[in-house]
Amino acid sequence: MMAAPDHMPPDMPASLWAATARARGDHPALRGTTEADVAVIGGGYTGLSAALHLAEVGRRVVLLEAEQPGWGASGRNGGQVNPGLKDNPEQIEARFGHDLGGRIVALTGGCGDLVFDLIARHGIDCDAARPGWLRAATTPRAMAAMAEVARQWRARGADVDPLDGRTMAQHLGTGAYLGGLIDRRGGNLHPLDYAQGLAAAASRQGARIYGGSRATGLAFGGDYVEISTPEGRLTAGRALICTNAYTGPLTPPLGQTVVPVTSMQVATAPLGDNLARTILPEGHAVSDSRRMLLYFRKDAQGRFIIGGRGGSGAKAIRARQIALQQAAIQLYPPLRGADWPYLWGGEVALTRDHMPGLHRIAPNVMAALGYNGRGVGMATALGKVLADWATGRPEAELVFPVTQARPIPLHRFRRGGVGASIALFRVLDRMGV
Repeated sequence: MMAAPDHMPPDMPASLWAATARARGDHPALRGTTEADVAVIGGGYTGLSAALHLAEVGRRVVLLEAEQPGWGASGRNGGQVNPGLKDNPEQIEARFGHDLGGRIVALTGGCGDLVFDLIARHGIDCDAARPGWLRAATTPRAMAAMAEVARQWRARGADVDPLDGRTMAQHLGTGAYLGGLIDRRGGNLHPLDYAQGLAAAASRQGARIYGGSRATGLAFGGDYVEISTPEGRLTAGRALICTNAYTGPLTPPLGQTVVPVTSMQVATAPLGDNLARTILPEGHAVSDSRRMLLYFRKDAQGRFIIGGRGGSGAKAIRARQIALQQAAIQLYPPLRGADWPYLWGGEVALTRDHMPGLHRIAPNVMAALGYNGRGVGMATALGKVLADWATGRPEAELVFPVTQARPIPLHRFRRGGVGASIALFRVLDRMGV
């Protein structure tokens, strides 16, 4: 793992993104008592988006982050802006009905537009690029499924097309896949710079952001919420909980609605010009159709980045990092001699039904979490939905369904079950089924 550069807070986890982030200010801890219209707990994309949207409409906002903005998955992910959810538009509309289902489809399909609009409006310097997202098929069954996904999105006006094997190989620079689809709404960014850019934009709009201020207690009544931190106390009219895979025991059973799973990434040093021109020559974001999917791209400086689900424990994590390097070499044999100086990982939050959760904890407390690996766009979008609710929009008029926070059955055993599932999925992927 790489050490964070001098301009980064010393407690920021080591990663490629910490090593290459632009200089940002450190956010001090909350000390003493303060008040706000809306309290936001969590300084990832969800909380930062909520704080920014609330501050833009003049609400007094205070955001509490246990570490520093972007410390969790928001500062450690692959930096891919991938629109939509795992379920197809027709599946979502069948489940939620034409009206609400249509609003969900529009929100999830448009989350990339929201991300890139925020970046442009607030001048966030985060290497944002929008060449599109490639979904690469490993089997004929996946190829057919992606053609159907493309058909459904195109019927709703989205710029999504199926790709045959030849065209996919031209985009990727490898013939390792059968084909797939291109979703031109997607793209890439520097995830930690995006998180810290949202924080800076929210601060300029008047939001107060405190780092090193873990929420240790939460009490609420009919018209107030009181949040305790190690050195302070915040009172607000409404509160938004935006802690995702790092929710913990603050508001049971919220933390039991998701299963944290480790995702690992590795990256090369910047590739030489000749090699960079042959690997992902157009700079697309890519994920494939394996059960244990791989996702990969290049950053703005030409580093090749590849990620996938990891294990728990130092030995398993190291083995997975080596496996990712080997997978990269199988896709692109010229990477065999590449230097891999960046190795890192973090937690993503999975849900049982692959849908994010928007949960009302109390009449004046709402939470959003569980992005299943698509958090850059979806967390930003649900942060805006939380802000809409906090400004008084009725639940029935929100563009995402509010549901009860129900714990996953046998939650304490789920992490071990995930490990067993991962082992099975790897076998099935090797078999090509």
